[in-house]
Amino acid sequence: MATSVLRRFLMPSVRFHVSIPSTKVAFKPQSIRRNFSATPTPFATYNQVVKGCRGKQRARKAVSPALRDVNAPELKGVCLKVGITSPKKPNSGQRKTARVRLSTGRVVTCYIPGEGHNVQQHSVVLVRGGRSQDCPGVRYHLVRGAMDLGGVGNRNTSRSKYGTKKPKKAAA
Repeated sequence: MATSVLRRFLMPSVRFHVSIPSTKVAFKPQSIRRNFSATPTPFATYNQVVKGCRGKQRARKAVSPALRDVNAPELKGVCLKVGITSPKKPNSGQRKTARVRLSTGRVVTCYIPGEGHNVQQHSVVLVRGGRSQDCPGVRYHLVRGAMDLGGVGNRNTSRSKYGTKKPKKAAA
């Protein structure tokens, strides 16, 4: 008796059949079970379980795994090679990229944002996450204005993203 009462309160998805005797027509509550949601949780059939309906969902792939593995927002690295890559199909141009060995020892390809740069081999740079959408395999950005990588010159808008100081006011 006690187990059936406990089961009623602890297992909300279990359905209990309530029979109302036909001789007496009196109001009776439908069941004593507790509803935690409006829709009952459906049980999987044996065939569904055999087919593998209970498979675990795959974890999301990290955008920048080299940073997530060490739980760091940025990492220092040394440039191995600087070059240009062409973007994916609808776009055209020359995207500046750098191959960087991080302080963890991992080698990654990074995008150099902005117009012009002073990165060369053996430059020490700061690498942050964030992929370049039209360059395949590029999952990192270099931080402008940090370490050996200078800021973008003559930039007035979005200066903080490109490491540019506020321009001096001209004498009037």
